[in-house]
Amino acid sequence: MTSRWREAKPADAAWRAPRGLSATARRQEQDLAAGCRDARMVALPDGDSAVGSICLRLPSKGRRVYAYLRWSVDGKTHERYVGEVAEQTRSANLAMAWRLAHKRSLTLVVAADEAPTSGVRQPASWASSPAVRSVMRGNKGRDTKPELALRSAIHRLGLRYRVGVRPLPKIRRTADVVFPRAKVAVFLDGCFWHGCPDHHRPAKVNSDFWTEKLAGNKARDVQTDSLLAAERWMVIRVWEHEEPFEAAQRVAEAVRARIARQGQGEIIRRKIARAEGDSH
Repeated sequence: MTSRWREAKPADAAWRAPRGLSATARRQEQDLAAGCRDARMVALPDGDSAVGSICLRLPSKGRRVYAYLRWSVDGKTHERYVGEVAEQTRSANLAMAWRLAHKRSLTLVVAADEAPTSGVRQPASWASSPAVRSVMRGNKGRDTKPELALRSAIHRLGLRYRVGVRPLPKIRRTADVVFPRAKVAVFLDGCFWHGCPDHHRPAKVNSDFWTEKLAGNKARDVQTDSLLAAERWMVIRVWEHEEPFEAAQRVAEAVRARIARQGQGEIIRRKIARAEGDSH
């Protein structure tokens, strides 16, 4: 946008957050300004993504409000300059800043249309298709219905596990269900996002973008499997369309088999240790 000199310093209401605004209220404020939570996603160098937020600042002796896009990775905050905003209210300036971020390709979304220059805008999207926007909204991450169904089925089989943790703490790969003792990591893959051979259908809108995006997801899956296998982890991938109990049985069999092998290995190690002790 074109900068313009201001005769007076902008009012606090144009940029400053209300006092006592809770973390939940701040998230809702950002979601509303961006259009939806998915419109706030920022691409990371390793192929992952993070949720971004707009920060509005007014220099102590300045007369212009500047917007910055911020996100956090492993507790470290990253920031990029977005641009100058010039509306009368904080909500309008947040909305303007998100439009600028989308237009400058600072986020994973692409601007679907030219939105108004003030007020809260309609949701931006990865593509201009309402169907694609629906898919994006359905990608809610942890605790989806398929995940809950799978975890419930595994629990009924008598197994205990950890949820949403990194099998290898130093590597940014989070498994949906993890069995630390057995070293088994379970990933529940969405049919759309991971290219299910049975149910995935190529996107007709913005097809080049989606082809590249899904190819990247598949390559990341292969890399994840390789990284875990190198550390002697077993990776089990379950498609979201699979029957939960059948998938749970597959997981349970693998976990119990690995624990049994570990037990046998421990018995052998003890026998060897005793034999070596007797020989001295």
